[in-house]
Amino acid sequence: MNNLDVIILLAYLGGLLMLGAILSRRIKNSEDMFAAGGQSPWWMAGISGYMTMFSSGTFVVWGGIAFRQGVVGISILVMLGIAALLVGFFLAKKWKQTGVTTAAEYIEMRYGKAAVQLYSWFGMFVRMVGVGVALYSISVILSALILLPEGNFFKSSTSDTLAVHWAVLLCGTVVVIYTIAGGMWAVLMADVLQFVVLTISVLIVVPLILGEVGGFSSFASKAPEGFFIPYSNEFPPLFLIGWIIVHFFKIGGEWAFVQRFLCVPNEKHAQKAAFIFGMLFLISPFLWMLPPMVYQVIDATADPKQAYILACQLVLPPGMIGFLMASMFAATASMADSEINVFAGAFTREIYGRIFHKNSTEKHLVFVGRIFTLILGSVVVGVALAIPYLGGVEKVILQITGMLVAPLVLPTIWGLFSKKIGKRAVWYTLAMSLLSIIVFKGVLGEADWVVDNARMVETCIIGIAVPLLTLIFLELTSQGQDLGYDRVQLSVADSTEHLQSQKASTMPQKILCGYILVIGVAIGLIGAFNEQQRSVLLITAGLLLAVSLLIFLLTKKYQVND
Repeated sequence: MNNLDVIILLAYLGGLLMLGAILSRRIKNSEDMFAAGGQSPWWMAGISGYMTMFSSGTFVVWGGIAFRQGVVGISILVMLGIAALLVGFFLAKKWKQTGVTTAAEYIEMRYGKAAVQLYSWFGMFVRMVGVGVALYSISVILSALILLPEGNFFKSSTSDTLAVHWAVLLCGTVVVIYTIAGGMWAVLMADVLQFVVLTISVLIVVPLILGEVGGFSSFASKAPEGFFIPYSNEFPPLFLIGWIIVHFFKIGGEWAFVQRFLCVPNEKHAQKAAFIFGMLFLISPFLWMLPPMVYQVIDATADPKQAYILACQLVLPPGMIGFLMASMFAATASMADSEINVFAGAFTREIYGRIFHKNSTEKHLVFVGRIFTLILGSVVVGVALAIPYLGGVEKVILQITGMLVAPLVLPTIWGLFSKKIGKRAVWYTLAMSLLSIIVFKGVLGEADWVVDNARMVETCIIGIAVPLLTLIFLELTSQGQDLGYDRVQLSVADSTEHLQSQKASTMPQKILCGYILVIGVAIGLIGAFNEQQRSVLLITAGLLLAVSLLIFLLTKKYQVND
């Protein structure tokens, strides 16, 4: 990165902090803090959900797989799109109909306070590790691009670049401050902003990197054998099917994604949010994964984790690398601030507000929510610093997703439909899944069949079969209608009239329109005074200005009073 790249990156980070400060004025109560007052436009909630699944880990983990195994990297991501569409058909509307502000509020109604405690603490541990992986990934990329002179305090001890731990602290600090200030509105706005920036970046990179190898036909002829087969020995078809099921549970029941269905005005908008989430993941992986795939035929010896950024660095002009790094950081910030906001909301409303300080005012809850946000952000930074000692990025993210998502969210989803199961479903499902982890990863961990089929064992047996069979058994053996189900039905009835009067706010569109306009003008000015690949910079600026205009037109079309 040259000086111009660094300036653009720092300006982008400063802009995020300024945006958080502006949005902080809109936070009047805990519902604003954690659910955007139920006024988010559906397309914003859908894009936010899409970007919550996205992070720099997408470039490091799945980009690395695409570099090594080709279309397999695309296949894995497309499975997420299928899962999100299924959530749109079966779950999104039901979540909004519950009338709750957070998923934790629903769990308390359905399964009791003890279940909220379990999911808050255990779920927080699992998700904070995932967020830590994302923060570590962007820090690795950022540190590799910033060269420092000899003797600089922030320099790595093994290279001439910024030390990874300093990059972790820098990125983590910006994410935490931003989320503390702006709450759920900040999360939604950052997600849409970085979606725009990332999409434009990849639309520029793909034709340029293909041009480096003589076009797509030349790339296809030079690619390794089997590069365009959508599965591999490591990721067989049955794994891909299991990946759909696991992510149906994840998107349909994990708190950060559920919050996207709760922050919109009504159930129809919740369904639309899930559909746009799914459609984006059906289409976009074919663009996202092309740069590392093409880089395979340029330098097959490159580090797979760095293939994406190396491809971009090869073709982008000065200034655009900083623009791309800013968008990658925003992708990580999207995931991190989403998870931090959701768990801060759970601790604030369902534990602190209902157990320790029942008479808290809304102003006090907002203050406490920001304290919890700071604490959880510090935990994430600590986890990110520890990632190298936990086995590396790819191993950590695959194992956590494959083995622990369903046990933590499947009872929640099941409870939306079942009248019979009660709070013991939460405890039995998690206990049986943890027991299966001990058996397959501990007692049988060295068995040839387990070693040869590690992904299948983690995803299909531990992650899906065990919790699913446990819940089926409980469903068949439970008698009568559970009281938790009755409480949820009362909440559904109470929320019907309120949902009919809810309207989406145009405030976020207005701010986004102006913010993207400023970025577009800045990139245009850089292009005007930069002869090197001026056309690339001006095309990027033109696309940004077009997006700003589109958002402005949407704002005019759906004008409402804030």
